Amino acid sequence: MVKDMTKGSPAKLILGFAVPMLFGMLFQQFYNLVDTIIVGKTLGVEALAGVGATGSINFMVIGFCMGVCNGFVIPVAQCFGARKPSDLRKYVYNGYICSILFAIALTVVSVIFCRKILILLNTPADIIDHAYNYIIVIFIGIPTVFLYNMVSGVIRSLGDSKTPVVFLVLSSVMNVALDFVFILVCRMGVAGAGWATVTAQFISGIACLIYMYKKYDILKSDKSERIIDSRFIKNLCINGVPMGLQYSITAIGSTILQASVNTLGSTYVAAMTAGSKMFNFTCCPFDALGSTMATYAGQNVGAAKIKRLGQGVHSAMIIGTIYSVISLAVLYFTTDYIALLFVDASETTIIALTRQFILASAIFYIPLTGVNVVRFCIQGMGFSVFAISAGILEMIGRAFAAVILIPHIGFMGACLASPIAWVAADAFLFPAFIKCSGKLSKRYY
Repeated sequence: MVKDMTKGSPAKLILGFAVPMLFGMLFQQFYNLVDTIIVGKTLGVEALAGVGATGSINFMVIGFCMGVCNGFVIPVAQCFGARKPSDLRKYVYNGYICSILFAIALTVVSVIFCRKILILLNTPADIIDHAYNYIIVIFIGIPTVFLYNMVSGVIRSLGDSKTPVVFLVLSSVMNVALDFVFILVCRMGVAGAGWATVTAQFISGIACLIYMYKKYDILKSDKSERIIDSRFIKNLCINGVPMGLQYSITAIGSTILQASVNTLGSTYVAAMTAGSKMFNFTCCPFDALGSTMATYAGQNVGAAKIKRLGQGVHSAMIIGTIYSVISLAVLYFTTDYIALLFVDASETTIIALTRQFILASAIFYIPLTGVNVVRFCIQGMGFSVFAISAGILEMIGRAFAAVILIPHIGFMGACLASPIAWVAADAFLFPAFIKCSGKLSKRYY
C-alpha cells in the first residue's frame, strides 16, 4: 500500500515508515549473524577471522551497489510526491537499465581483483584463503544485490515500507536453512555461507519483482514509457553515483582501518569481526531512520513542502536519541554474553576486546543518529554530492585512527575510529542541511 508522506505529523509518518523497515533490517542482520555464528562455531576462529577480514572490502563494493540503488529511486520518490506518474514509470525503467549495466561492470572488476585487494589489505596468511573463498562468492552475487535493492527501493519510494520486509524475512529464513545445508551438510566451508546469502537474495528479489508489478498499478507502463532516455539516465546517475561513492569513500576509511587491524593478528581481527556484527545489529534503527528520511525528503521536495524537511529531521533525531540511550544501557550489561554467540567461553581475550569495541561505539550513537538522519535527508532532497563530502570526512577520521592511533594505542585506536568519523561528518552535515534547505526555499518560494 502506497503512503503519501507529504501530509500529517512528521513524527508519526517517520516512525510508522521506519518500524517495518527496522524489522526487515533486523532479519537481514539476523541471517548475517547466523552466518558468523555457524562459521565461528563449526569452522573455527581462523574461518571467523577470514570472513571478518572481508568486512571492509565487502562494505566498499556492496555498499556502492546499495548506495547507487538508493540514489536511483530518489527521482521516483520525487515524481510520486509531485504527482507525475508517467515520469515515475520512465525513471523506474531507466533505473533498471542502469542497474544491469552497473551490475555487470562491478561484478567483472571485483572478481578479477579480489585476491589482490586482500593482499593489499595485509590479510594474515593463516586466514587469507578463508577470506577469498567467502568474498569471491559475494562478488559473484552482485547482480542479486542490485535486483533486490532496486526493486525494494522503488516500493519504498511509493511510501510502502512493509512489503520489502516480507520478502526480506523470506530471504532470511532461506539463508538460515541454506547455511546449514551448504556449511554443515555439503561441507562447502566459508564459501557455503556466501552461496547461502546470494541464493536467498536472488530468490527474494525475483519474488519481490513479480509481486510488485501485480500489486502496484502505478508501475504498469505502456510501450511509450519503456524507452531508454538519456535525460532520465543522466538524472539517475547524478543521484545514484554520488550516493554510491559516498558509501565507497566511507568504506575506504574502513578498509584502511581493517588493514591496520590485520597487522595486530587474527585474535584482534576476530574480535573486531564479532564486535562489528553486534554493531551492525544494534544500528539497524539508525539505518531504518536514514532510509525513511530519504523517502520522506524526496516526496516532500517533489510536493514543494520544504518546511516539512526541518520538522522531519527534528522528529527523527528525537527518536534516534531515545534509542541511543536505551541501547547503550542494554549493551553495557549484555555485551559479554552476546560475544559468546561467536566464540567459546575459553576465548576470554576475544570476548574482552569485543566488549571494548562495541561499548566505545555505543557511547557515540547519538552522533551516529545525526549522520544517518541528516545525510539521507540531504540525499532525498537531491543534493547527493554533499553526501560525498560527509563520506570523505568519515574516511579521513577512520584513516587517522588507522595510521596514527593504532600504532600508538593499539586496538583502542580501532575502537575510536568510527566515533571520530561520525563526529567529523556531523560537523559538516548539519550546516550543509541548513544550506540545502535554504536553496530549496529560494527555488520554490
